[in-house]
Amino acid sequence: MDITERVRKLHEIMCQNKVDVYIVPTADFHQSEYVGEYFKIREFLTGFTGSAGTAVFTADEAYLWTDGRYFIQAAKELEGTPVRLMKMGEPGVPDIEHFLNDSLPERGVIAFDGRCVSLGDGKLYEQIAAKKQGSVFCERDLAADIWEDRPALSEEPAWELALQYAGEDRGSKLERIRGFMREVGADCHILTTLDDICWTLNIRGNDIEFFPLVLSYAVIGMDRMDLYADASKFSDELRQKLEGDGVVFHPYNDIYEDVKKLDEGATVLIDPARLNYALWKNIPGKMGKVEMRNPEILFKAVKNPTEIDNIRKAQLKDSVAHVKFMKWVKENYDKEVITELSASRKLDELRAQQGNFIRPSFEPIVSFGEHGAIVHYTSSPETDVRLEGGSFLLTDTGAGFYEGSTDITRTYALGDVTDKMKEHFTLTAISNLQLASAKFLHGATGMTLDMLARKPFWDRNLNFNHGTGHGVGYLLNIHEPPTGFRWQFRAGEIQPFEDGMVVTDEPGIYLEGEYGIRLENELLTRKGLRNEYGQFMYFETITFVPMDLDAILPGMMTEEERRLLNNYNSAVYEKVSPFLDEEERAWLENYTRAV
Repeated sequence: MDITERVRKLHEIMCQNKVDVYIVPTADFHQSEYVGEYFKIREFLTGFTGSAGTAVFTADEAYLWTDGRYFIQAAKELEGTPVRLMKMGEPGVPDIEHFLNDSLPERGVIAFDGRCVSLGDGKLYEQIAAKKQGSVFCERDLAADIWEDRPALSEEPAWELALQYAGEDRGSKLERIRGFMREVGADCHILTTLDDICWTLNIRGNDIEFFPLVLSYAVIGMDRMDLYADASKFSDELRQKLEGDGVVFHPYNDIYEDVKKLDEGATVLIDPARLNYALWKNIPGKMGKVEMRNPEILFKAVKNPTEIDNIRKAQLKDSVAHVKFMKWVKENYDKEVITELSASRKLDELRAQQGNFIRPSFEPIVSFGEHGAIVHYTSSPETDVRLEGGSFLLTDTGAGFYEGSTDITRTYALGDVTDKMKEHFTLTAISNLQLASAKFLHGATGMTLDMLARKPFWDRNLNFNHGTGHGVGYLLNIHEPPTGFRWQFRAGEIQPFEDGMVVTDEPGIYLEGEYGIRLENELLTRKGLRNEYGQFMYFETITFVPMDLDAILPGMMTEEERRLLNNYNSAVYEKVSPFLDEEERAWLENYTRAV
């Protein structure tokens, strides 16, 4: 059954159920960024494999909204299907809200699986339907009958993240959460976000693609935490430890009926952006509600001293692997057959040699030549190409070590590249280094600081169509709120940088049909001098991989920009060289030389 047939069958089911618009987000029941195979219903219906996008089906049409990271990829994957690409943020392209306002007929019905839609989105759809004297229908997954061979829910085992890595026990974390609950007047706290639950309990698993998380819900009270998860995933030992800390196990799906029984005289703390609509609908209407961001989000974003020590170790391990990879690919691309996929495997082999490697921390992007212009490209046997001279190889990959998660992007010049390519590479390096060197007063946000990265591009009437950086979780989500670098205003994303936050720095430039360049390091937020003007902050770069001097034009850089590059590459040599053999050290010395 191809995409055309799947869309046709969905339209039939919509007609049978008197549904005018059906919405399918990229989500599981927990608003996860990556989802397990069971939840890939949007991909099944549209053929688009990217990790972000929303499909909307009207009575006789099909649409897919996605952001700038995926425009090129989505256009290719939707070609030949009845699904129309809607490029978010582009001129003339309405957002989903305006599209629904215009497309929903009078007394129309908007349908969606309420478990896969956030509370905020669900309320928005309610409001849109109400304007047309219509309604929402959220009790059924209409596409379930079409996906006959749908994979089962994950049954992978859960495991405990030891205190030597977590740095804080679950009892302490629960007490901090309960302290916050007292401050805001809440008696209980419903959690559906997997990273928040796993961080709280110091557990990890394998239920989500790439992210080591456990499918679960939780209700935290003042004297117990009800955990809704498949208990068979937990060893007897781990289950006893959790129960000893006041955790009570329940079957995974029982949460929907159990919340109906919550005390109507109590007050519940919920995060509207992270609670699914179906669960919210089941909370007793008379219950008091405190609606605000989950406190766990900021708690886990500020890394504790143990986590910071471990993260530095993980970054150094991955830096060593990248240096070895850079040498290997530059010396061998024209001597043996190396492709995008084989290069990706080689990088993970080198990571595994560093010890305590679990798995990639997100879907690897290893793209050569024109594929590099596809921001979130994923190589496959159908698209895999051989590396050749005269272009760039871009690798945006990450590792999950017990010491933490990494996210590193490098672009390598293979053979001779043009001056235009070198200009764009040098521009990207300048952008990366300027942001990393920022000194700022406490209270500054990513909206404030993103200008440092954008200015070199904007001065030349250029731009890159993605955020400049994001927070990084510790063996959790690789894209971790609430911090990041982004120049556009987005409600709920304005968070001052705090000491201990880890954030990426990843500017780039992309020329469709030619090449892409991105350079990404991780930065650790640190406190600097405090004086009469306030608390100054700065970033400590914790990624140590050379910026390829084969693609740098020193004459294009100011003296200060060359100093930043030379200081960075000098630090790379100092940190990484002790882990290399004599030949590798000599090679690295050349690629970190002063320019």
